[in-house]
Amino acid sequence: MTGEKLLLPVILMSVVMSLLPMQTSYGQHLPEESCTVQILVPGLKGEPGEKGQKGAPGRPGRVGPPGEIGPPGVKGHKGIMGRYGKVGPSGMKGFKGDPGDPGPRGPDGEPGVPCECAPMRRMIGEMDILVAQLSSELKFIKTAVAGIKETDSKVYLLVKEAKRYTEAEGYCQTRGGHLVMPKDEGANAAIAGYITDAGLSRVYIGIHDLEREGVFTYVDHSPMTTFSKWRKGEPNNAYDDEDCAEMVTSGEWTDVACHPTMYFVCEFDKDNI
Repeated sequence: MTGEKLLLPVILMSVVMSLLPMQTSYGQHLPEESCTVQILVPGLKGEPGEKGQKGAPGRPGRVGPPGEIGPPGVKGHKGIMGRYGKVGPSGMKGFKGDPGDPGPRGPDGEPGVPCECAPMRRMIGEMDILVAQLSSELKFIKTAVAGIKETDSKVYLLVKEAKRYTEAEGYCQTRGGHLVMPKDEGANAAIAGYITDAGLSRVYIGIHDLEREGVFTYVDHSPMTTFSKWRKGEPNNAYDDEDCAEMVTSGEWTDVACHPTMYFVCEFDKDNI
């Protein structure tokens, strides 16, 4: 279309010039000649040219609105194991397990030399008993590392060897005493201070209702009629399994089960020492 617009003035100019009379330099008119009109017609449309080179990228457009949330992706693979954490504190000592089955009988020994060994065997047996007693006493002294506390009539010994309730009472009895039996405020305060100074939180004491539920007595079978120091809400026989007693650092008593192992305090009469 643009080529056609440019050719039209050229055609008109050619027609006008051909119609004007020709003059000489002297102002004379030349004989008129027949005019000719030349009309230029646009040619046929050419073949399309080659595709030009790709232009430079335009400026980024405006940021469009956020799209909808897509579906959740596929769960990834399990990661590698992390480093081990710090070792936690040691747990409480467990209960003593049941004895194992007897082992197979060993081979018979060599026959002994005939001799009159009965007196010697008797002497050796007595010495073994004595050594066992001395070893037990030595162990008892080593475990009672908190020292001895005294009142006017009693001697108290804290045993730092965890035992069950009945084992603890038997341990004290073999040494001529009982588990501690606080029967007045002064004795109770002395025992509470004793376990506090030793850095403990609780110990078994010689009070229980093993013989009759709900009726607590001292381990020497004397009744509890003049003094008690039960914590508020105690004794409560939780889980129907609390027939023994402990003392905490405040001097208060709580009923507890008899099977856990715990430190304890033995009591001895000064007159019997």
